[in-house]
Amino acid sequence: MTIRHVEPYSDEWLQQPVCYVRLVVELLGAEVADWWEGPCDPREATVRLADGAALVWDEESGWRLGRFVSGGSGERTELTGSRYLGGGLLPRPERVPAALADARAGVGACSAWRPCYRSHRSCHDGFDVALDFYRRLIDA
Repeated sequence: MTIRHVEPYSDEWLQQPVCYVRLVVELLGAEVADWWEGPCDPREATVRLADGAALVWDEESGWRLGRFVSGGSGERTELTGSRYLGGGLLPRPERVPAALADARAGVGACSAWRPCYRSHRSCHDGFDVALDFYRRLIDA
């Protein structure tokens, strides 16, 4: 298999997180009211939950849960009472629902402290290869 890096800030690069987030949305099922892509620097996606909360993923700190305040497609999402789910920058999609339950309960690896796994400025650190795995999974 050939490892393929995507050119930073290309349309393909901007769309890379979508396949990963889509898999998480599918696993959350009826809990999801809506979801959208946010801006870049860092790339971000928001999943609005039916209970008024939201999950936000970004390419520096992974998933966080909080009460939705504002945001929309292409906009930075604002939350209150954020808790970071833990489990790394790209936890396997099937692990996110359990991490969400832990964050709601205030147990497990969740934390109010923002982790920083990488900088969005590190465009050639191999993160695009990890995201590409989920694109290939969807395309298969």
